[in-house]
Formats: sequence, structure tokens, C-alpha cells
Amino acid sequence: MKNSIIKILSCSRLMPLLMAGISAASLGMAFMAQYVFGLAPCILCLIQRWPFAIIIVLGLIGTLLSYKYQKTVAGIMGLIGLTFITNSVIAFYHTGVELHWWPSHLEGCAVPDLGTDPNNILAALESTQAVRCDEIPWADPVLNLSMANYNVIFCLGFGVIALISAHLIWKKEK
Repeated sequence: MKNSIIKILSCSRLMPLLMAGISAASLGMAFMAQYVFGLAPCILCLIQRWPFAIIIVLGLIGTLLSYKYQKTVAGIMGLIGLTFITNSVIAFYHTGVELHWWPSHLEGCAVPDLGTDPNNILAALESTQAVRCDEIPWADPVLNLSMANYNVIFCLGFGVIALISAHLIWKKEK
């Protein structure tokens, strides 16, 4: 079992693509929560989406380079790990704001749909309900964890996995 896990983690062709897929699925779930279930994101929620997009790009680049440049793929996996951990830090900050451990300078921000007509911009801004960062729009009924809480755990775990993978890929190619 341990050897199988090490073999997967040290596979320079699989791991970048796997990380890109995990990030794409994460973004898909965020968009589903927003557009299917009507959970409007606050500005911190939107900021937490950017690292996932960056990881998708890095993962696809790593996959393309995996056939010739193993050491570069190890570096890309390291960047993916750091990006996941950065997202975990952002999510931890968001968790602190939700739990009122500290205030956010971004509270009350919303991203309105301004449309394309310049005459409607002011009306759109005035009619937009602000989505507060310090309110939890959804928490799971079992553990009472918010999406930001889950993002801390999820991104920290995958960040560590990606860093271990980077180390194993680098070591394998020595």
C-alpha cells in the first residue's frame, strides 16, 4: 500500500493533472453553490477561487512538460503545493472573519453584475445587496463547518500532498 502511494505521488505525468482536476472540481463546486443553490459569494469567497484557477494552469503546464522536463515538473508541483497552502491561509483568514475573531477590511463588499450599459451602472450598484464576509451563508448540519472551514482543511491537505509529490519527483530524477 505504501509503495503504491509513493509510486502515485512520484508520477510526474499523473500528479500535475490530478491537481488540476481537483482544482477544477473545487471551482465547479463553488460555481454550483453560487448558481444552482443561490449562495452568493462574498469578496473573500471570490478571492479563494483564484488559487484554484492558478493551480489548473500550473497543472496543465506540468502535464505538458512531464514528458521531457521532470525537474521542472517537480518545481511546478512545489508551486502547486505553495498555491494550495496560500489558499488555505486565505480561507483561514476568512474563517476568522466568519467567527468574528478579527474584522475584515473587505466586509460588506459585493461584486454586482453591472451589465454593459453605462447608464445602468449606478442603478445596479444601488440595488445590489452586499454579501458580508462575516456571515456564514451555509454550514454543514453535522459538523457545523462553513465552506471556508472546509477550504482550510482541503487546501492544507492537498498543499502538503503536492509538496511531498514535488520532493518525490525531484528525488526520483536525481
